[in-house]
Amino acid sequence: MKKMSVLVAALCVVVGMQTAAFSEDKVLKMSTTTSTQSSGLLDLLLPEFKKDTGIDIKVIAKGTGAAIRDGEDGNVDVIFVHAREREDKFVADGFGTKRYAVMHNDFVIIGPAADPAGIKGLSDAGQALAKIAAAKATFVSRGDDSGTHTKEQDLWTKSGLDLLEMTQSIVKGGKKADITYKVPADSDAWYRSIGQGMGKTITFAEEKQAYTMSDRGTFIKFKYGKTPAVDLEVLTEGGDDLANPYGIIPVNPAKHPHVQNDLAMQFVDWIISEKGQKMIGDYRLEGQQLFFPDAK
Repeated sequence: MKKMSVLVAALCVVVGMQTAAFSEDKVLKMSTTTSTQSSGLLDLLLPEFKKDTGIDIKVIAKGTGAAIRDGEDGNVDVIFVHAREREDKFVADGFGTKRYAVMHNDFVIIGPAADPAGIKGLSDAGQALAKIAAAKATFVSRGDDSGTHTKEQDLWTKSGLDLLEMTQSIVKGGKKADITYKVPADSDAWYRSIGQGMGKTITFAEEKQAYTMSDRGTFIKFKYGKTPAVDLEVLTEGGDDLANPYGIIPVNPAKHPHVQNDLAMQFVDWIISEKGQKMIGDYRLEGQQLFFPDAK
């Protein structure tokens, strides 16, 4: 009987230890962009990060604007986005502790091989958009307040065209939000704002044999990592205005004391480490490099 009691006690200790271990599971909440997730990069990085640290990451993928709002509201511990001016404002307004450079690629304007607007070979994206407008060729915009949409807005401004301010309601993650943006004047017949992520925007543009703007990483995934491959081509690329840097920012615990700053900093330190940066630089799809590491 005594031996049985000892055995039961030992089992209770083991079960208690397992319960404690489960209760201490570490889960970091991160809002990031649909383009980051669609590229497949996180599928490579996050399992390796968990193996090294024991930390799981719950990824919430949405447009950069919505990801930043998650950080402002304290809904996540860290944001990983690509809209530099908005990132800097997020930190300046006290919502983030510091922006850490992680990687970059670039934006490209893609479209049908027939290229009715004649933009192939241009590096000046503003000029390319002006030619699309002049040809009244169909252009599909994400229209979702993402980093890509933010960049598109900047490029329309640089096109020199007259622009009109519009307001549109979109639903992201079950939440309704009104976004304000600018579109070329007299563009109702050819400009399509669909309020969707990058993958769905590329698919819609392909269906309409239309132009759109994409980050290069997502385009490579859809062009070379998808069967059947997307039937669109890169037509405008390489200009300085098409640069696309990504930054990671821990949410400020001074604003939101409940956030897990210790876990956020472990992920920051890991992704900007030599190992994390090498994994980013080595990531290929069909021989194509999707991202270039930026951490010094």
